[in-house]
Amino acid sequence: MINKRVVGAVSAAAVMSLSVVGCAVDTSSTAGPGAGGAPADAKLTVACGAMEEICDAWTKGFAAKTGIPTNFVRLSSGETVARLGATKAAPEFDVWHGGPADGYGAAANQGLLEQYVPENAKDIPEKYKDANGYWTGVYVGVLGFCSNTKVLAEKGVGIPQSWDDLLDPLLKSQVSTAHPSTSGTAFTTLWTQVVRLGSEDAGLAFMAKLHNNVLQYTKSGTAPGQVAGRGEVAVGLVFSHDCVVYKERGMTDLEVSFPSEGTGFEVGGVAVVANGKNQQAARQYANWALTPEAQELGPTVGSYQLPTNPASRIDARMANLDDIVLVDYDFAKAAERKKDLTARFDAEIAAQPKE
Repeated sequence: MINKRVVGAVSAAAVMSLSVVGCAVDTSSTAGPGAGGAPADAKLTVACGAMEEICDAWTKGFAAKTGIPTNFVRLSSGETVARLGATKAAPEFDVWHGGPADGYGAAANQGLLEQYVPENAKDIPEKYKDANGYWTGVYVGVLGFCSNTKVLAEKGVGIPQSWDDLLDPLLKSQVSTAHPSTSGTAFTTLWTQVVRLGSEDAGLAFMAKLHNNVLQYTKSGTAPGQVAGRGEVAVGLVFSHDCVVYKERGMTDLEVSFPSEGTGFEVGGVAVVANGKNQQAARQYANWALTPEAQELGPTVGSYQLPTNPASRIDARMANLDDIVLVDYDFAKAAERKKDLTARFDAEIAAQPKE
């Protein structure tokens, strides 16, 4: 079932490294350590699923606001769930911030997140919140095609306007997408096919056809936009804000388009990690992440996703998505089926030779 819905305004943002990066932050603050009820010796480590620049801005902003030393590690959604699971008895992270909500659902299903509703969650629309209180949305992004117009012209192919356009034989080895086991973006792509085609079998059958045109499955969800921007492929499958920021930063051949039959979207979340060492400070961070102050940091570093707090200012570079068709994306169901579906993708598609 496809549902045309107005998500709001969203557009570009997200540059990331494929490696795990830790970043120290400025901890100066007029509030002082222990603000908001956190212990004076509190410090936070954030698993961050957004681009490095906004992860840095978020953690620095919170540290400046509260005086609580805060650092981050940049991880994809799949990596975050794996790391949280591996360290469940003694968590290495206190907060998860950024990355698609179905990953948060998968973590909650494994008992890796605390059931906590921040005070400021009252300001966030219900459609951007977990009904069970495990995560709250901080931004919205929409899945799109990030095309290199120069490469497409060389191949004699137009800018794709539908999912089936990606199956054109002229695009053999000319599509880049991440792997849904490691990337929340790529799982959004996979689940989008399941929803729009009506079943998991049908969705996987489409991905099997697309497999022949995929150059490689990257680890991170934003990497395909960079691969397309460098001219290594004609089309990358990314959230549209990633493509826009790459174009803004010099990859001028890139162009965004959306599939006419419907596309998926993400609600980027924030959540408190279960059994963390700094629970009070982590809750304080989650509450702050829902404020306009935190959500308006995005455009200052080229992150143009739609903020979920209606009081947040909308940047002029954010696109109005009234004319984009969105699939009826059920985040809870996607999270429930993620483990089995990605296992099937591994066995039935990624492990198979190309024709």
